[in-house]
Amino acid sequence: MIQFQLYKTMKTRKLLFATLLLLTGSTGFAQQKLSLEEAISTALKNNYDIRLVNNEIQIAKNNINPGNAGMLPKLTADYARGGSVQNTVQTPATGPERKTNGARSTNQSYGAALGWTIFDGFQMFANYDRLKELQKLGEVNAKGVVIATVADVISGYYALARQQQLVMATDTALDISRMRLTIAKNKLEIGRGSKLDVLSATVDYNADTSLYLQQKNVLRTNMVSLNQVMARDLNLVFEVDENIKIERNLNYTELSGLTEQLSPALQSAFINKKIAELNLKQVKGQRYPTVGLNSGYEFSNSTSPTGFNQKFRANGFTYGVTASLNLFNGFLQRQNERNAKVQINTTELNLEKARQDINAQLLSAYQNYLTNLDLLKVEQTNVNIAKQNLDITLEKYRLGSISPLELREAQRNSITAITRFLDAQYQAKLTEISLKEISGTLNIQ
Repeated sequence: MIQFQLYKTMKTRKLLFATLLLLTGSTGFAQQKLSLEEAISTALKNNYDIRLVNNEIQIAKNNINPGNAGMLPKLTADYARGGSVQNTVQTPATGPERKTNGARSTNQSYGAALGWTIFDGFQMFANYDRLKELQKLGEVNAKGVVIATVADVISGYYALARQQQLVMATDTALDISRMRLTIAKNKLEIGRGSKLDVLSATVDYNADTSLYLQQKNVLRTNMVSLNQVMARDLNLVFEVDENIKIERNLNYTELSGLTEQLSPALQSAFINKKIAELNLKQVKGQRYPTVGLNSGYEFSNSTSPTGFNQKFRANGFTYGVTASLNLFNGFLQRQNERNAKVQINTTELNLEKARQDINAQLLSAYQNYLTNLDLLKVEQTNVNIAKQNLDITLEKYRLGSISPLELREAQRNSITAITRFLDAQYQAKLTEISLKEISGTLNIQ
């Protein structure tokens, strides 16, 4: 954390800062402190994307069962009851014509039927394996969502840390401008200053006040964004640890090797290739016969006052074996197999493309990481020099040996150096997060 202690003799700083906090709302730093670990834990528990993808995983787990793959028999029960009321005229071959009005007939039946496909060209086994791969695919996709969410939390956390320091820097600059305005007014009152110096100091003070309020607003919006990622009350106000720790010893060779093993994108592409191979196995299974067993029990009875049998009742078991073989279906079987093979080739190409894309992202991110570390060293030196320059210039201004313009220039150089340092620090952290996200090594605990 940068210590922005430019001077220590200003008695009004704390009073003004507290007053601004009251006027602009409770967005200051005297709030509950949120650690990075707490932010990640909250997001893992509350984030909507993670909860949604977990539901998809649960569905995929539920789908893995022999019945869904077609391995188990199906048992159904049926019941039917009906009847009719008819007026009939019957003319037998011998005898008089017979008329019946309102003849009521009834029928009723119930029973159970069992059907079981015991062989379908091994399609059921391929389907079962495909369901297991779909579960793996869901888990890999969920891992990718979790890693992306954690990366968003860490990025948002350190964006807030950076913004807190920028607010402190602009607050310090505002104190200097206030001191300069006070000195200009005092000089004017004792006849040693000019109205022009007071007006110039007032303009600069107002400009610094505006910048300070803008930085406070950015701080508040960053806080809302982090609350959103954590899926909690957007109005919660808190502060974060301003110490941005950057891991400076990441090795490209090690990251590249881990990427092949841990990258969710590569794992997803590999699983899609296996699913395509199982799909071809299912399609080829349609060349084999399908054999099924069936059995059942049925009871039925009926009444018909106008029929040959006025009452009828039957019950008993049924059983049988069925077999079918697709001999010709308009060359659709050959077409489906060809398409399935093309789909396998497509997934292989997607796997290679994903590997190349991820390696390109990793290499670019690593180059940015090294560059940002070098920039961070330069900006660290610059901010130290600018601070020393401002301290010396401020003391000279108090003694009256330099002009207000020289103080203003030193003040601008200091705030610019601080801003550039914080930007370099934040960008270095972002590239570190990006490297770990791409390689799948980001710590999600």
